[in-house]
Amino acid sequence: MIKLGFMQGRLVPKEKKKIQSFPWKNWQKEFRIANNNKLNLMEWTIDKENFYKNPISNKKGIQKIKYLKKKFNIKIDGITCDFFMEAPFFFKKNFQSLDQLYLLIENSRELKIKYIVLPLVDNGRIKNKTHEKIFLKQVLKLSKILEKNKVKLIFESDFEPQKLLKFINKLPKKNFGINYDSGNSAGFNYKFEDEKIYFHRVLNIHLKDKNKKNISVDLGKGVTNFKDLFEYCKKINYKGNYILQTARNKNDVGIMKKNINFLRKFL
Repeated sequence: MIKLGFMQGRLVPKEKKKIQSFPWKNWQKEFRIANNNKLNLMEWTIDKENFYKNPISNKKGIQKIKYLKKKFNIKIDGITCDFFMEAPFFFKKNFQSLDQLYLLIENSRELKIKYIVLPLVDNGRIKNKTHEKIFLKQVLKLSKILEKNKVKLIFESDFEPQKLLKFINKLPKKNFGINYDSGNSAGFNYKFEDEKIYFHRVLNIHLKDKNKKNISVDLGKGVTNFKDLFEYCKKINYKGNYILQTARNKNDVGIMKKNINFLRKFL
């Protein structure tokens, strides 16, 4: 069975003119909207600003999330750590983001979170060997706490396929994996045929589409080959989630329905 979900904030108006951020004004309301539209899988998102006020960062908030999950029959399998792109710990050795990551791992068990997505893209990308050395050293230290809380740390990267395979092979499969982003890969002009070499480490997939100018567009309007993606995932018996992280317009629920209808031919 295909597990199709959505990125938190995609069913309510965007805030602070950002395509993705925690929806402070409507985060509770979004549970009801999702349930009304027969969507039962959400991926949480957390920013650097007001990190400790985000409900997933404190005990009171976690209890509220548990209540809403049960009331509206919504699963939350993953967290996307957007805060990491704003202050990666390997840059100037800013270890606050590492402390924040520890906190989220500890909090994951109570909410039955299965994976935490660390975006190694944009300002969070690993730019040199020094960055990579610091990064690998620190995340490997997380192995025991990841096992204890039954959660995996997975990475979204802009590395070309061979480099990404070499990178992920330095980390044990038991605790670490890859988050594949269909739109970003298309935007970087990577060929899906070349990306298959690391798909045995892919544990979660973000679905979006981009055109040749690397701009997010509605699914099917860009250069992403969804047919090949879904056929290959079926072939290798991929068991992870597909999370809609699509382009936005003023009709949040309407565009979500449109994108889901587009995907039906592949599901």
